[in-house]
Amino acid sequence: MDITVVIPTYNRYKPLQRALNSVYAQTYLPKEVIVVDDGSLDETSQIVKDFPEVHYIYQENSGVSSARNLGVLHGASDWIAFLDSDDEWHKEKLQEQVLFHKNHANILVSYTDERWIRNGAEVKIPKKFQKIGKDAFLENISYCNIAPSSVLIAKELLFNVGLFDESLEVCEDYDLWLRIASKHEMAFVDKKLINKHGGADDQLSYKYWGMDRFRVQSLQKLVGSCEKYHTDILNHLVSKYDLLLKGALKYDKISEIKLYKEKIQYYKQLLKVKN
Repeated sequence: MDITVVIPTYNRYKPLQRALNSVYAQTYLPKEVIVVDDGSLDETSQIVKDFPEVHYIYQENSGVSSARNLGVLHGASDWIAFLDSDDEWHKEKLQEQVLFHKNHANILVSYTDERWIRNGAEVKIPKKFQKIGKDAFLENISYCNIAPSSVLIAKELLFNVGLFDESLEVCEDYDLWLRIASKHEMAFVDKKLINKHGGADDQLSYKYWGMDRFRVQSLQKLVGSCEKYHTDILNHLVSKYDLLLKGALKYDKISEIKLYKEKIQYYKQLLKVKN
């Protein structure tokens, strides 16, 4: 089972070294490792001196989705493992997932549990982000509950559902996992096999306010194509637009108030028709 590891990075030379060390310490080694440098201004380009075997690709700053997609397109393997440059894998990570897929050949994507590290210490994961592993769609529809660094996926499935949406500044992983989970089983390997580091000022989740602004874009794309979860999608669109409306009212954003009220009314009407 050949695996290409895709690592997008931007100005994270030191954490990238840690990430790559965790890749090359795997008990099941990947076929290739692709680092996509998304226009870094630090020493990231020197990574090829530290790890000569890495396939290093530079692009002008275009965002994490573009970087991941470029890595996928250059990958030579049938399977893709994503790793964010500020995270790291436990040494058995790939081996555990490879074993799972060899025993479940019909399942084309899996993800693992994780440890959260903040300022060098492990912290308790908030309840809403703790994984259950029963229905990936319902477990991710409110918040993204699958770390990209935990995912191993068949390339054919990625091309079937489409790659990361490059129009989304954030929540691109939320968008892709929902598109996949709406049609395919996403299997949970119930072991903590990655360290997910957080707290850096440049993390996307800290840079953008109102993340539901991006989540509703993803849900709206699914309204007309996902009959199985149609009611769940409509209910979440109403609730998320309601939260956005409260924020707009608080800051007296007139145009957004009008838009969000219209959206709430529209999706409530669809729910009435559905029921």
